[in-house]
Amino acid sequence: MTIQTILITGGAGFIGSHLCEHLVNRGETIVCVDNLGSGKRENIRHMEEKKNFVFIYFDVTDSLEKLEKELTQKKIGKIDQIYHLASRASPIDYQTYPVETALANSLGLNNMIKLSMKHDATILFSSTSEAYGQPKVHPQPEEYWGNVNPVGIRSCYDESKRFGEALMMAYYRGHNAKIKIVRIFNTYGPKMRKDDGRVIPNFIQQALNNESITIYGDGTQTRSFCYVSDLIDGLVRMMNSKEIGPKNLGNPHEMTILECANNIIKISGSASKIIFKSLPEDDPTKRQPDISAARMMLGWEPKVNFEEGIKKTIEWFREN
Repeated sequence: MTIQTILITGGAGFIGSHLCEHLVNRGETIVCVDNLGSGKRENIRHMEEKKNFVFIYFDVTDSLEKLEKELTQKKIGKIDQIYHLASRASPIDYQTYPVETALANSLGLNNMIKLSMKHDATILFSSTSEAYGQPKVHPQPEEYWGNVNPVGIRSCYDESKRFGEALMMAYYRGHNAKIKIVRIFNTYGPKMRKDDGRVIPNFIQQALNNESITIYGDGTQTRSFCYVSDLIDGLVRMMNSKEIGPKNLGNPHEMTILECANNIIKISGSASKIIFKSLPEDDPTKRQPDISAARMMLGWEPKVNFEEGIKKTIEWFREN
């Protein structure tokens, strides 16, 4: 097997660190790029002693020349693949840092596409299920154009991801860039930040502390939760396929937020009760991926069921 040099932006984040670990263990040379805005050095520290892992502290919206100097200093030669995962993904994070989020998916992506073209590398952009907004089609296939509020509180994330997809296609059509686009649906697992603000870490933290579990809205809104190892498998398959995308990556098993909360209470053995608060602005009421294309073109579908994945995640939260 030919060893590849793979650059991963946002590599110290939740998904990024799992991807780094998977590829490092496979023997690839990994360059993890992160400004630690929402990623954590602890997520990757155990890999830093390995010869095939390099960490570079860098903001993807900064000068590309600055990154290239860092790569030269670290004796990184030709880059074969780039995964652009750098972006805050939690509503709490991106509503606190809206400009930084919008720029990571536009200016930052532009930098990484230019870098990929200099190295004749393939670049994969991690878009999002939020590209579908408040969907009028259910489940959501890739052909659906979405229903997004362009000036809403979530637009810094939603619309920058949609622009990122457009930018990727512009470089593909105009400059023959080697691109891949995936739309990631709700993903969970170990290494999620406890203060992430999203459903799974919120519910687990509250359940383990026997605090009231807070549901925003009436709990009938739905999500489809994919365990992180399944997502990593999908990302790697997409990168190494002939597909351009976009391709949905997520678990098609849909459940209500209330079902999710009750499952976590049961599995954790918690004494928590459930309380309800008002639904945040533009929070989607439905989310379920149509993964027919990923099944057919990538031979991919999730293998870890919710109970198994949540048990592993709860165990990690208990120990950390």
